[in-house]
Amino acid sequence: MIPSSGCGNSRLSEQLYDAGFHDITNLDFSKVVISDMLRRNVRDRPHMRWRVMDITSMQFADETYDVVLDKGGLDALMEPEFGSKLGDQYLSEVKRVLKPEGKFICLTLAESHVLGLLFPKFRIGWKVTLHCVPQKPSSKPSLSTFMVVAVKGDSSVVDKIVSSFDHSSIDCNKEQIKGLNAALEAENEVRQGHLDGSDLLYSLEDLKLVAKGDMMELSPGRRVQLVLGGVGSLFRYRAVVLDAQPQSLPFSYHCGVLLVPKTRVREWLFTSEEGQWMVVESAKAARLIIIFLNSSHANLGMEEIQKDLSPLVKLLEPENHDSGAQIPFMTAGDGIKHRKIVHEVTSKLTGQIVVEDVIYENVDENLASICPSKEPVFRRLIFQRTESLVQSEALLLNERSEVCNDVNGRKESPTTAKSNLKEKEKTKKSQQSKIDELNNNVVVDHTFVASSYHTGIVAGFTLILPYLESMVETVVIGLGAGLLPMLLHNCIDFLQIEAVELDPVMLSLAKEYFGFCEDDRLKVHLADGIQFLQNFTISSLQERDDIQDSISGSSVASNLRRHPVQKFDIIIVDVDSSDSSSGLSCPAADFAEDSFFATVKDVLSEQGLFIINLVSRSPSIKEVVVSRMRAVFSHLYCLQLEGDVNEVVFAANSNMCVMDNSISEAALQFQKLLKFENPERSQGIVDMAKQIKRLN
Repeated sequence: MIPSSGCGNSRLSEQLYDAGFHDITNLDFSKVVISDMLRRNVRDRPHMRWRVMDITSMQFADETYDVVLDKGGLDALMEPEFGSKLGDQYLSEVKRVLKPEGKFICLTLAESHVLGLLFPKFRIGWKVTLHCVPQKPSSKPSLSTFMVVAVKGDSSVVDKIVSSFDHSSIDCNKEQIKGLNAALEAENEVRQGHLDGSDLLYSLEDLKLVAKGDMMELSPGRRVQLVLGGVGSLFRYRAVVLDAQPQSLPFSYHCGVLLVPKTRVREWLFTSEEGQWMVVESAKAARLIIIFLNSSHANLGMEEIQKDLSPLVKLLEPENHDSGAQIPFMTAGDGIKHRKIVHEVTSKLTGQIVVEDVIYENVDENLASICPSKEPVFRRLIFQRTESLVQSEALLLNERSEVCNDVNGRKESPTTAKSNLKEKEKTKKSQQSKIDELNNNVVVDHTFVASSYHTGIVAGFTLILPYLESMVETVVIGLGAGLLPMLLHNCIDFLQIEAVELDPVMLSLAKEYFGFCEDDRLKVHLADGIQFLQNFTISSLQERDDIQDSISGSSVASNLRRHPVQKFDIIIVDVDSSDSSSGLSCPAADFAEDSFFATVKDVLSEQGLFIINLVSRSPSIKEVVVSRMRAVFSHLYCLQLEGDVNEVVFAANSNMCVMDNSISEAALQFQKLLKFENPERSQGIVDMAKQIKRLN
């Protein structure tokens, strides 16, 4: 029995009948077409049947037919205005009605969007061959017709697609054959991955055919990558299903969904298997379905995405759960209530950079204690290459205010108090307008430490407290917005700071938008950080100073500087990695090599301290970096920041560092050296210093 789907008024089925294939059922959704074809064939071909039917919903039992023949039907359903939904429904019906060993013969123009659906749909359990239908010779290459034959076989077998022709010898449209070759190569690469046992993406339909276990049952430790979409859905989604490991505490959710926005999909936390298991543990869900959003979802709200996804994730919900409970949807958001883009620029070295002012949804309790404003405004520096990672963050104040009062930094006077009473009677202003109200009087509070790891870096100075004398030579590699050098400059007046930054655009941004400025105790060198240390000599440092002075036109700074030194007392590395998918977000890979650590040791004074900001969610990656440091430095300490991925690692040359049991006492002495008007800010440094531990 052969159904000819979407037969139209083609004579193909008539020719097949005359060739001896009498058991043919012709389908088309048009009553007019079926009536005309029936009248034309009823006498000459009495055994051939004609049915008005929607081929995306065939009214046949499962495994009814030996062959399904398609002459352009799939191509018609895959017109751009329809998308892939109808084509997907049709091919699902084809697979359903075919008997074992049955054949789907599809005549198609083999456009890439058609093959992009057709090939994966017949990937697992089907043997697929590709043929070129001969055409009459022509002076102008035209579109060729190709024939895809899919034979229904073992439901768990994957075979590569075999072509019966020489692709290079086809005389047809070049773009057509180019698209076909690309689609075929991509599909066969995926199929080879299946044969090699690689970690692959499955459709829900394919998942039922492979040995991945019953998805209706929880299987602790199981991880499966999926493509969700197709029938009943407007969009397609890449997803990972993870069944949590057994744990002693009860799960908060039987099944949960986590939506990862496009800006965060390349993060190690979500792209790596190790990171994904960390997310599962944090979510406390017995089964977590992680959904990766892309540019096709950009114009959709979360409610629309949730509505579209709900029937799909319902198919992945394990049995034996509370039938009345809904599957919770969670979002890997950034906690921002309102934001305003202040400046955007593209650097040849760093890529696109954004400066933005934001108001957070929640204010940290520690901040609330020193900042009366319920909704302070922060200025952030974002690299688009790692959009979810805030490179620098500063608290904004009014120029005439010494503390953070209202959102604009203004202190309340009787006049403003009366004004506030009147404002309460009016419609409440939006928080976005509060950001817009910020004016040129706004300045950055350089004594406020937004980044906890900056607090940790300063706290580490406690380790060399006995050597903190006048003019401690300090290098900070990685300027960012200049907040760390400015913090050190303002709160420790005996530091002589050399900041090293490779990208001149960063220096411009730091000066223009974050209040960074140089003086006799703080200088910037536009150079590669590693080369700066390698080239560090008395003459090179003096030469750098002369160049900087000639550029800035400042002779005063040159006269005020003390004589160059041969060694640095403190070296700080805070350089981000351009590839966050590697698992090491900070420092850049070159700053975590053995050769760099050896260079640091050469230029570090005998009593010096080397500090590196280490950011990675992978314990194994952190251990590699620490082991390399351990091979160079005998005395290592670390500060693991609670609730953060940052770990500050300290390396000392001297064995005369503050002893472990004396760190608390030394921290209190160090506090007396800090120049903070707000004692709670210096107390935060002391508290963090007490958490520093020796690495054995």
